[in-house]
Amino acid sequence: MGKALRLSEKWFRRGLWLVAIVFAGFLTGLGGTLVGDLPKVEQRLTLDDFLDRAAADRLRADIKAGERAQREAQSALEQARLKLQVARADAGTARETFGNWLATRRATQLAEQDPELLARTRQLDELKQVERTAQSAVEQQEQAALDARQRQERARLTLSEMQHDAGQRLAAEQRKVELRVFLYRLALTLPLLVVAGWLFRHKRKGTYWPFVWGFILFALFTFFVELVPYLPSYGGYVRYAVGIVITVLAGRQAILALERYLQRQKAAEQKPDAERREELPYDTALARLSKGVCPGCERPVDLKNEKIDFCPHCGIGLFDRCGHCATRKNAFARFCHACGTGAARGSAPLAAEGA
Repeated sequence: MGKALRLSEKWFRRGLWLVAIVFAGFLTGLGGTLVGDLPKVEQRLTLDDFLDRAAADRLRADIKAGERAQREAQSALEQARLKLQVARADAGTARETFGNWLATRRATQLAEQDPELLARTRQLDELKQVERTAQSAVEQQEQAALDARQRQERARLTLSEMQHDAGQRLAAEQRKVELRVFLYRLALTLPLLVVAGWLFRHKRKGTYWPFVWGFILFALFTFFVELVPYLPSYGGYVRYAVGIVITVLAGRQAILALERYLQRQKAAEQKPDAERREELPYDTALARLSKGVCPGCERPVDLKNEKIDFCPHCGIGLFDRCGHCATRKNAFARFCHACGTGAARGSAPLAAEGA
């Protein structure tokens, strides 16, 4: 159709298409902002919304107390181990000194009568008792640290189980929220798509077609970009099912449209030649001829063959003679290209000239 348009008209149409695209862009920006704010309608959910707050707070407090007790027990354990190390060192030194003293001592009487031997033995026993006391303190602190760690682990385990159950409830509720938000989007975009379909069918060739096409582009973008990606999946079943339904509906409409088109073409081919050429829009006829197809039935025709003046498929006249100069011309042309005589003043069919 572009070859049949005037040069200025081509540029005007390109400018109007630019208007349509800009209009669609602004509508898309507004629609995207609105669709993006739709999730704010729903309350933002967190894991704590599905927990027993009192029980969870107690468990968290127990965990913190356990951590504090464990740190204190670990600190005391390190001190006790240090004392045990010192006590063991002192006892070891005393035993070594006592052994050396016994090896070098000259016994002149019984051991139980030796005051220095008794004193050294008592000193060694005292150091051993200190070591045992330090060892007992270490064991107590280890037990305290173990108890604190076990209390903390029990509290963590209980809290983890509560959070797991709460997480499952949160996920279920989030799926419901996502479904509601999707329904909000659907309630917003589906009417736009319906309006766009009505405009495409009835207004796409009207005076304000740039705004019509801009709205159609906006509705398509909103539906396929702002809605379809948020379609709930449920393992893919929903999306595949919706895709099948949309494909079936679109395919059915395409089949019905094809049948209607073929019926219109069949009915048009039954009409007289002059009436058919009168009903064909001028620009449409020129556009089809420029593509090498018949303007009536849209089947291929060898228009360069000067012996073909009628469509061999539907019989519509493609070329005739100027009524003034008898030059062979396009039957749909409004003026003769040789003498400029208007077609309304008369064109002689080529079949009549032959007669």
